[in-house]
Amino acid sequence: MNQTNVNLKLDYTIFCEDVRVEAANHLSLMGVTHQIVVPQLPITLIKFAVVNHWQGEGQYLSEVRILTPDYTQPVAVSQPSSFVVPPDGYADNVTIFINTSFYQAGNYIVQTLINSSLFAERILPVMLIDQQPVEESERVH
Repeated sequence: MNQTNVNLKLDYTIFCEDVRVEAANHLSLMGVTHQIVVPQLPITLIKFAVVNHWQGEGQYLSEVRILTPDYTQPVAVSQPSSFVVPPDGYADNVTIFINTSFYQAGNYIVQTLINSSLFAERILPVMLIDQQPVEESERVH
């Protein structure tokens, strides 16, 4: 696992309520979303999944964490999980969080770490039904 991340590319990240692995390792995603819109805060999500789709080659250790909009507090942190991308292939890495609580509206930060180093950040807006989204450009490292 000492490989550098040069051979790794994050094609996309999807947020959803749940993921099932079907026959032939196909994924079924339920409740795909790009934001969390709720009638009141705080809110606790029974399940929340982050799906990362990778291209490249090699074996890696992935962690996903959700931070408050000001980056100061972790909302949820995954255990490290190993995944392998076959040569000229792809891999999906699914992280499921259970009972994740959001206490305030704002743009939460979903970070993906590879081999303990920050690889990518995505914005997860959390807002009340009658609130307009806070505009902020998506950050990618």
